[in-house]
Amino acid sequence: MGYKVIAPVGDNLKALFIGMKEFPTESVFLITPQNKLKEADELSKKLEEFTIGSNIIKINGNIMEEMFRSFGKICATHDEDELIVNVATGDRMSTCAALSAAFANGLKAFGIIDNKPILLPIMKLSYYRELSDNKLKILNELDSEKYISLKELSDKTKMSVSLASYHINGNYKHKGLKEFRLVDIKDENKNLCIKLSDMGRLLLKGYIKTK
Repeated sequence: MGYKVIAPVGDNLKALFIGMKEFPTESVFLITPQNKLKEADELSKKLEEFTIGSNIIKINGNIMEEMFRSFGKICATHDEDELIVNVATGDRMSTCAALSAAFANGLKAFGIIDNKPILLPIMKLSYYRELSDNKLKILNELDSEKYISLKELSDKTKMSVSLASYHINGNYKHKGLKEFRLVDIKDENKNLCIKLSDMGRLLLKGYIKTK
């Protein structure tokens, strides 16, 4: 059995075939912006010559958000150990987005240096597995533009103020959302106020609870 490779379609598509020499490939997910659809179609046909299936995932808009959303859909229906990410196929921005999404989902990833695949130091530790249902409930009630008070958050989530504070701040044994950098907090008139961080917003884009 080979890997299911996730690859952004960018300006270094030969890197896909370099990676295939090192990592046996069963199929490929081609994450493709609108302006690269022609290249993705041509690449898909080349893969057919190697009897390797492909799935073109079209993205449009914010590349980081769309990459997290695409990874979320893939990870929701496939075992993480089956997946590997080739970040070398993209352009500068899609490579960065793919690497960030791989890190958030704890997926193996590699780049290409001197025409040789190099595994990147990503721990098998998905952010999503670190988040309890209560933490996810809190994230879903927060906005990335507007701070709300801890009391407001307590009312929205139907948690006590102390429990909401625990999930935000954590303790010496367990990390809270603040330490995961998923929320931003500030003091306002002696009240703790919270909003969703950029990282928190991206994680929610990629969260699909099917497993």
